[in-house]
Amino acid sequence: MKKRNIINLIRYYSEHNDPAFRTEAYEIARDFDASGDYQLAEYVMALLSDTNTFVPQTDSGSLGTDYLQKLPYTKAPLPLPKPIADDVRGVINAVGHNAGVNKFIFQGPPGTGKTETARQISRVLGRETLVVDFSSVIDSKLGQTSKNIVALFDEINSLANQSGYVVLFDEIDALALDRTDSRDVREMGRATSTFLRELERIDAQMVVIATTNLFKKLDKAIVRRFDAVIDFSRYTRDDLVDIAEKITNNLLAQFDYAGKNTRLLRKIVMQADEIPMPGDLTNMIRASIAFSDPGNEFSYLQRLYKTMIANPTDDIRELKERGYTVREIEILTGIPKSTVSREVKEA
Repeated sequence: MKKRNIINLIRYYSEHNDPAFRTEAYEIARDFDASGDYQLAEYVMALLSDTNTFVPQTDSGSLGTDYLQKLPYTKAPLPLPKPIADDVRGVINAVGHNAGVNKFIFQGPPGTGKTETARQISRVLGRETLVVDFSSVIDSKLGQTSKNIVALFDEINSLANQSGYVVLFDEIDALALDRTDSRDVREMGRATSTFLRELERIDAQMVVIATTNLFKKLDKAIVRRFDAVIDFSRYTRDDLVDIAEKITNNLLAQFDYAGKNTRLLRKIVMQADEIPMPGDLTNMIRASIAFSDPGNEFSYLQRLYKTMIANPTDDIRELKERGYTVREIEILTGIPKSTVSREVKEA
C-alpha cells in the first residue's frame, strides 16, 4: 500500500465518490493479498459490504443521544433456512399485531445472520435501527455502568415516535451474563440487575432485539423478560450449499468479469469438510471473486476450491475420483482440457 492509496481514499470519501472509494479499497486489499498478508486482505474485504460505504459514524448526534447509533438499511439479500425465515416472519407479524409482543432474542453462533436479520426487519417494518454502543455504556468505574444503563433507557424512552425504531442490543452478552456465574464480577451483576429493571420501562411500541453468541450464559431472568428466542443455529449442509449459491449470484452481479458456474460452485462447497456459516462464507466468496484474474472468468472458483477444501489437489485422477468433470478439472487446475481428457482416458 502506497501513500497515494491513502490520499485517494480520503479524497474519495470527502467527495462521497462511493464507486471510486470501493475501487481504491479493493486495490489496497489486492496489494495486501499479493504481499502475502492474506488475513488483512480478507479483513479489508469483509469491511467492504456491498452497500452503505459512506455511513456516518456519528449520525447518532442528530438523535441527541450518547449511547445509540443509527444503522443503515441493508439491501443485500439475506438467505435463511426455512425454519429461521418462518420465525422471522413471525416476529414481523407479532409486531404488526400491536399486541405488546416486542422484545426478541436472536441467538446462535457468529456469522449466522442475527444482526443482518435485525436490519432487514427494520426495513420491512419501515423503522430505523438504533444499535446500543456498549463501549459507551460499560465503564470500569464502580457503579458507573449501572448509571449509564439508566441513562441509556432514558434516551430510548425519550425518543419521539416510539413505533419508528428497532433498538438493537448487539451481542448483549457483554452486559447480561449470568449473575450466578462465579467468573462474573460483582459490578456486572449489579449492571445486569439494573438492565432487568430498566427493560420493564420500555414502551410497548418500541421493538427491542438482542443478539447473543453465548445464550447458555445469559442471565435466565433476562431471557424471561423477552417474548421470544429465535435460534439461528439451524443450518443444515444443504442449506449452506444453497446459501453459497445465492451469495455468489449476488456478488457476481458486481463483478462483470467473473462467470457463473453453479454446478462447480455447489460441488466445491459440498466437498468442504466444514462449510462456514453465512457471514464467513460471504467473506470467503467475496475475497475469491475480488482477487480473481479478470482475464479468467472462473479463476475465482479455483481460489475458492483451494480455500474451502482442506487438502486441495491438482492431481487429475484424484479430482476425477472426486466427481469433477474434465471441464471442471481444467478450471480448478489450469491444465488444458485436452491434457486432462487424455490423462483421464489413460487412467
